[in-house]
Amino acid sequence: MSGLEGMARRAGRELEDAPAQEILRWAAETFGERFCVTSSMEDAVVAHLASRVLPGVDVVFLDTGYHFPETIGTRDAVAAVLDVRVITLTPRQSVAEQDAAYGARLHERDPDLCCALRKVRPLEEGLASYDAWATGLRRDESPTRAGTAVVGWDARRQKVKVSPIARWTQADVDAYVAEHAVLTNPLLTEGYASIGCAPCTRPVAAGEDARAGRWAGRGKTECGLHG
Repeated sequence: MSGLEGMARRAGRELEDAPAQEILRWAAETFGERFCVTSSMEDAVVAHLASRVLPGVDVVFLDTGYHFPETIGTRDAVAAVLDVRVITLTPRQSVAEQDAAYGARLHERDPDLCCALRKVRPLEEGLASYDAWATGLRRDESPTRAGTAVVGWDARRQKVKVSPIARWTQADVDAYVAEHAVLTNPLLTEGYASIGCAPCTRPVAAGEDARAGRWAGRGKTECGLHG
């Protein structure tokens, strides 16, 4: 076990019941500029939390080329309003270049490959200069996320993975957004409970799992960024 991995596992145990801001403060004090926040721009909750303990923190956003305009607008608003540095990562190929290489609408024929090319690879390259990264994962989002550690070890990337709101519920998120007037993606008010690329995301029906609108009709529930 590496020193970083051991540190991550110890912190996960010690900070399990800690408030989100305390978890982020630990990450900021431990890693400084080698720490970043990743955001899908569904909301700016984790970016807002992190900006309070590490002003100017890097917020990494993956622009897949398939995002809703509302998502790009949220990214731009976050960059303008919060004390953060938004860094936009892009895939090696544009959508047109990918279409030429793999055929049009790869997301319909092989969504796993599309996610690998447009999300997983760019993130791995973009995280190269960091030792730790924060996510907005929550245990209540889906069964696949129920075991999310507040601080864990990302074995594939060999980095510390911080999920400061892992123990939060949707009600906790809503309360924080309301109390601090946190920016949120307008699509959240239009029936979208989890927002990804436009071709692979739909609104959810009452009673559906929050991530049921992602890759609907397929067995896929994760893009590959989180395992």
